[in-house]
Amino acid sequence: MNELRVNIERIKEDILALASIGRNEQDRGIYRMAFSDFDMEAKQWLLGKIDAAGLKSDSDGAANISGILEGTEDTPRVFVGSHIDTVPCAGMLDGTLGVVVGLECLRILKESGVSLERSIELIAFSDEEGRFGGTFGSEAFTGMINVERLQGSVDLSGVRLYDAMLEQGLDPIKALDARRPAEDIAAYLELHIEQGPVLDEQRLQVGIVENITGLRSWSLKFSGEANHAGTTPMSYRKDALMGLADFAHEIPRILEENGDEHSRATIGKAEVLPGAPNSVPGNVEFSLDFRDPCPAKLEELSQAFQKALAAISRRRGLMFEFSVQGEIHPVDCDTSLVELLASSAENLELRAIKMLSGAAHDAQVIGRIAPMAMVFVPSQGGVSHSPAEWTAWEDVEAGANVMLHALHKLGTQSS
Repeated sequence: MNELRVNIERIKEDILALASIGRNEQDRGIYRMAFSDFDMEAKQWLLGKIDAAGLKSDSDGAANISGILEGTEDTPRVFVGSHIDTVPCAGMLDGTLGVVVGLECLRILKESGVSLERSIELIAFSDEEGRFGGTFGSEAFTGMINVERLQGSVDLSGVRLYDAMLEQGLDPIKALDARRPAEDIAAYLELHIEQGPVLDEQRLQVGIVENITGLRSWSLKFSGEANHAGTTPMSYRKDALMGLADFAHEIPRILEENGDEHSRATIGKAEVLPGAPNSVPGNVEFSLDFRDPCPAKLEELSQAFQKALAAISRRRGLMFEFSVQGEIHPVDCDTSLVELLASSAENLELRAIKMLSGAAHDAQVIGRIAPMAMVFVPSQGGVSHSPAEWTAWEDVEAGANVMLHALHKLGTQSS
């Protein structure tokens, strides 16, 4: 098994080819958002690569793309993959790297003549990056979507998921048929860039993920009273922006008292209304994203944030309201798969650690119904979701070989 190695030059070629699909020549970012023309072009590119490799190609009703290396036994199969859609102005590796590495692993196994007992399926999931809410493809794969989700999901421009799929010649209702029974999934593995600084700063080659954090995303609003900036005494004001300022300053205290070292909370977006220089803000609408790998901690943080919002509202004479925009449950990786990946890294004499994922992934969705684990490779400078995103090719090769060896072992053992 130790003689098996990926072809890094072929991985490079595929990464660069996919990066050309949706690239903006002005800012050098990639714009391959889910169910856009560029996304569909990339899916066709991938199908062509799967066919060229002599693998069986397929797609389902959610437009998830598959490449299958058949095993000799009719047993639950092993899955490997990620996604190829991007955020706006993205780099070339996030998601894409996991798909390209998965494809390369299947090519190497096929070319080596290894006899697999289990079938191994590469899968590229649709809309992991959240144009229509995120992880649509893996949620369809696990049977977690319904008609309401299909018809109610809307992007930031007001385009419905349902209409976007129709525009691309897809029947949205067929996404309900993309579900795979849990008993048909032996394991799911995903390679991804870390999207953080830990591996890069510690000069490590790979990270073996043990847990994937949960997150809750809220949309909030403080409502006060808009008034004249010059004639309204400070003691009379119901300033919504001051409510937001108070809340922002409460976040570190709440994380310290109710969270732990893995807790995160971010106000990433705010809109002040009426938004005039000479007006006291009557309303402020803002977002809150908070994360923790422990379900109990997430709930504790949720209650603490609500108490702080209520206290600030009383003190400032405001009203507050919030709605849940999204929720992803934390998931532990399968311990046997974690040890398999760690053993593969050790056999390859790589510098590796076990670690937490602070970002959500398709693996997190799959992990709710089947065994899963992830491999991270370093993100230089901790940068992701940016044209500056990069991972050294030697680190890509190291992570890809860990994945190859793990897939080989899983594919040659039917039980």
